Amino acid sequence: MIEKLGFFSAIFLPLWNIPLMTRIIQRRSSDDISLWWLLGVWICILMMAPAGMRSADLIWRTFTYTNTVLFSGVVIVTLKYRNRSQPGSG
Repeated sequence: MIEKLGFFSAIFLPLWNIPLMTRIIQRRSSDDISLWWLLGVWICILMMAPAGMRSADLIWRTFTYTNTVLFSGVVIVTLKYRNRSQPGSG
């Protein structure tokens, strides 16, 4: 039962990145997100990814793949919609 709960969470926890990306796209702005925080978290995720991908633990591997992909999406969307709300930014 604990393993099933962990596996479920490994899949669904990173899915919370989707509403964040959706909100950024709808507002056409990511100015309220700190780039230092965003890039710091992303770099740490990328640095941990090789260990997670090689892990024998299915739950950790699943979380690594889903979190790396979805948080990379957050980074892309955040950078794409950066400074859009400022006058003259196009």
